[in-house]
Amino acid sequence: LMKWTDTLDIAIALCDAHPDTDPLTVRFTDLRQWVMDLPEFNDDPARCGEKVLEAIQMAWIDEV
Repeated sequence: LMKWTDTLDIAIALCDAHPDTDPLTVRFTDLRQWVMDLPEFNDDPARCGEKVLEAIQMAWIDEV
């Protein structure tokens, strides 16, 4: 199961879940929800902050 710190794994899963989405256009509120909606994801929503979301977004950009 993925945690907030698994930024690369999350980015790969987001690529698969949202293949036609430009990561630069995703608001952090949506990004946070999309991560929490991933079936492999299981972590406390309270542990997510802006820095974590930025890291996920950067990893997603690198994957695209």
